[in-house]
Amino acid sequence: MGWLEGQVALITGGGTGIGRATALLFAEEGADVAINYSRSKQEAESTALEIEKKGRRCLAIRADVSIDHEVNAMVDKVVGALGGLDILVNNAGTTRTIPYKDLDAIRDEDWEKIFSVNLKGTFYCSRAAIRVMRERGGGQIINVSSIAGYLGWGSSIPYSVSKAAIINLTRALALSQGPEIRVNSVAPGVVKTRWTGVFEKDFERKHLEATPLKRVAEPEDVALAIFGLAINPYVTGKTLVVDGGRTLT
Repeated sequence: MGWLEGQVALITGGGTGIGRATALLFAEEGADVAINYSRSKQEAESTALEIEKKGRRCLAIRADVSIDHEVNAMVDKVVGALGGLDILVNNAGTTRTIPYKDLDAIRDEDWEKIFSVNLKGTFYCSRAAIRVMRERGGGQIINVSSIAGYLGWGSSIPYSVSKAAIINLTRALALSQGPEIRVNSVAPGVVKTRWTGVFEKDFERKHLEATPLKRVAEPEDVALAIFGLAINPYVTGKTLVVDGGRTLT
């Protein structure tokens, strides 16, 4: 039996990158998994097939996490198809690359889009999940933030600020929803996903020079951190930095 045997997990943005790696790991540890996607239908369905091959139930479901009624409908479908909800991983996110010094390049729509998905989406999904978890006697939420939320640098200022807000939201939810529901987050550094290519050409080289472990994270590295939080019953309100030591320098 796996550590998550008999549990149901919903992972937003679960068809690619960190979400996909987490979905596969959770399935290997015994969980049934719902994979949310917005645009990556093919990738989500492919991941779902892999999970079903592992003998677990899986549901690939489209919803825009920035739209509250779509989130509520998604959670209802997960409960109807898989019987409940025990773990929510808020992994869905978006960004736009904007030079940090060029403040005039930041548009109102950048703030609105990035905050709607990254922050409001995390809140909407958490609120919908908490309603179900309370009916089941408890559960847990793990949010995906970023070291950009600590350092203030990343693909853009709105992105960094949104990730800092997720860290604060994690603390607020942990304080307000305990003891029945635990809420934590992870803050990865640079991870090899489809987003890596949005940075300037020599970004990865500069990052490696400043990282003690001298490599960029794989999605599986972050998935292991998420899993570690998922199985530890005495951690809440914390953010686990997963950056190879980048924030030490």
